[in-house]
Amino acid sequence: MLQSIEGIYKNGEIKLSELPPQVSESLVIVTFLEPETTPKPKQMMQFGMFSGNQQSTEADFEVAEFTGDSEDGLGWT
Repeated sequence: MLQSIEGIYKNGEIKLSELPPQVSESLVIVTFLEPETTPKPKQMMQFGMFSGNQQSTEADFEVAEFTGDSEDGLGWT
C-alpha cells in the first residue's frame, strides 16, 4: 500500500508532518515539489562594477594609504 505524507526537507533532514500509521520500516521515495530558494541579499557594490581599461598600480594604493589623522589625538605614526 502506498502512502503520501507531507514533510519538509531542511539542512539535510526530512521532517514529516505526521508519522505513518502501522509502518515501522519501509523503503521510501522522496519527491521535491517546489524548492524554496534562499533570497540572496542585495549588494550595493558588486565585483567589477567600477572596472575600466586602466588597472590599479602599487603607486595608486600608496597614495590612498591611510596614515592617520593628526587631529584625532591617537598618536598615529
